[in-house]
Amino acid sequence: MKLQDIIEKKNGNVVSIGSRSTVYEAAKLLRQHKIGALLVLGDDRKLAGIITERDILRECAENVEKLTKKLVQEAMSKDLIIGLLEDTVQYSMGIMTKNKMRHLPVMEKERILGIVSLGDLVKSQLEDIEFENRHLKEYIHGG
Repeated sequence: MKLQDIIEKKNGNVVSIGSRSTVYEAAKLLRQHKIGALLVLGDDRKLAGIITERDILRECAENVEKLTKKLVQEAMSKDLIIGLLEDTVQYSMGIMTKNKMRHLPVMEKERILGIVSLGDLVKSQLEDIEFENRHLKEYIHGG
């Protein structure tokens, strides 16, 4: 299975935030959408970074009183690793595990196509295993 298959299932719904928004606004958006990461867009509407629950928690531990004023661009991760539609789930899981990431933006050139979580990848692996298991059982039982 490839990232393209997962992105298609997710219907391309990407929640993002502007880099000049506050960390507090990012936290509220994460909670509202029940997600763990937001893609951060710069003034030019291009991908500038990603802000995750961990980034926000780090800010809380350091400067909780400044969350309503601190800008997302000051707290986000800027050195992004991205996925491509043709990347396999296995490859993506390896990259995310190696880099201790839980969210992977998926892009095509400069166009944001979506974001996949480690949970999305695990779920797709389980679905593949279930399908293969059922297929093998039917084959064994002549069905």
